[in-house]
Amino acid sequence: MPDHSSRFLDLVDEARKGIREATIDDVKPRMERGDSFVLVDVREESEYAAGHLPGAVHLSKGVIERDIERAIPDPDVEIILYCGGGFRSALTAESLMKMGYRNVISMDGGIRAWREAGYPLEM
Repeated sequence: MPDHSSRFLDLVDEARKGIREATIDDVKPRMERGDSFVLVDVREESEYAAGHLPGAVHLSKGVIERDIERAIPDPDVEIILYCGGGFRSALTAESLMKMGYRNVISMDGGIRAWREAGYPLEM
């Protein structure tokens, strides 16, 4: 795990108090069933290009607040966010909820846990 600063981890812990989270083992069966949700990768473009979850769209944490309404105009659509380990996606979930998105979930463990489980990726 990357060496994150204590202030960053405090910020993530605070965000997690007000958001919904799911594990990779919650998300994968939903993908296999074809449940209706938008899977969003909030990592940097280079990270996304190196491999991402099947069907994921890319809206990096740096621009998602600016671009979300154009990409996903309906604030009631279920959105599952993921990043490398679940920290950036937790912060992004909090931000989207403040913008009025009501059905946002952060995938705890992120793509790191997904890879470790041997689940498929797209390039």
